[in-house]
Amino acid sequence: MRPRLVKLGVKKDQRISLIGLDEPDFTQDLEATGASLSRRLRRESDIIFFYARDPSELGRLAELRRYIKPNGAIWVLRRKGKGAAIKDTDVIEASLAARMVDNKIVAFSEELAAMRVVIRLVDR
Repeated sequence: MRPRLVKLGVKKDQRISLIGLDEPDFTQDLEATGASLSRRLRRESDIIFFYARDPSELGRLAELRRYIKPNGAIWVLRRKGKGAAIKDTDVIEASLAARMVDNKIVAFSEELAAMRVVIRLVDR
C-alpha cells in the first residue's frame, strides 16, 4: 500500500494550507516532508486541505480557489460512510459551481474520505 502523503501528492517544499483539519499525526507527517504549513489561507498554496463537516461549507470552494496556484489542488475532506452529511456528488456539484473539477478520490483515514478538486484546464 502506498503511503498516504504519496497518494495525496505531497512533495517537499510545497506551500500547504490546513483549513478546519486537526489531525496531529498528519501534521507531523507533512512537516517531516519539508512542506511549509499554515493553518490559515495563504496565497499561492500548492495544496489546501479543507475539512468540510456540512454541505453548506462546500460553498467556500470558490473562495479557496483564489488561494491555490493555477496547477494547485484543494483536497476536500469529509466523513465517509452511509450516514455521512456530505456525499461525493455534493463535492462534485460544489466544485463545478466554483469552476473546478474533481480528479481523484482517496481514503484519507478510517473516518475521512478525500476528493481532490483542481482549476479547470480552460481557466488556468
